[in-house]
Amino acid sequence: VVGMGSVGARRLNAGSDLDLIVIYDAGQAEASDGPRPLAVRPYYARLTQALVTALTAQMPEGRLYEVDMRLRPSGRQGPVATSVQSFMSYQETEAWTWEHLALTRARVLAGEPGLAGEVEAFRRRLLPVKGQGSAVRADVAAMRARLQAAKPSDGVWDAKNGPGRLMDIELAAQTVALLSGSPAREVDRQIAAGTGAHVPESDAQALTAAYTLLWRLHAAARLLTGGALEMGTLGDGARAFLLRETGEADPAALAAVLGERTRAAAEAVGRLLGDGTDGEAGDGSGRG
Repeated sequence: VVGMGSVGARRLNAGSDLDLIVIYDAGQAEASDGPRPLAVRPYYARLTQALVTALTAQMPEGRLYEVDMRLRPSGRQGPVATSVQSFMSYQETEAWTWEHLALTRARVLAGEPGLAGEVEAFRRRLLPVKGQGSAVRADVAAMRARLQAAKPSDGVWDAKNGPGRLMDIELAAQTVALLSGSPAREVDRQIAAGTGAHVPESDAQALTAAYTLLWRLHAAARLLTGGALEMGTLGDGARAFLLRETGEADPAALAAVLGERTRAAAEAVGRLLGDGTDGEAGDGSGRG
């Protein structure tokens, strides 16, 4: 069982879902050996469905987790469980740049140690190969433009969406990891892996500072609301909690530092991708 996205990067908050893919190696077996044998593919499909059912169980306080398996090979169209041979072949010959970006955060969560080691060793071999070539930055610039068009910022308190905010910085960090061929999964380590070679020190500091503040705001906000954060509708205790978590004296000071850090981060992402936007959503052409 491989964790992708936030669970792979160890960045879960109170509202996070679990991005998972399931990879199996049946060896030479053609079917299970139970009282009602199943062929390999339906066996692992049912096992995966049982796992998802358990993880999404309805508890007294609500659903245990939401599980998202769209990052598996071929997305919604592909089988819910993939053989290790098919997984490797797909990543080597069919996967797009965005799928290789996602692979930078992949982390084996559970499974047979030999297979787990094989999957991780493959990830470490593949990333340096797929990070080569001029197409990577252009592909990411186009992806960034689409993301920002589809999920615009919901205002000054939106920590997740918009230029220089969490998704933008995470996309940049994954790009740096891919360009560097680094196995790092966490945002700060991914950025550090390319500092000097792909990201100037000043830009790395801007990205890390913005991410740290935005993450604290986002994680705190998810404890207070499942929707958009509206500072004016929060009670005194909730506002005090947010300010304590972000280290600012009052909402005006927090808004000011958010503006400064997200602007600097957006400009750093623009320079990394060479999209000529300095933080605004570009046209996706990848022009430098």
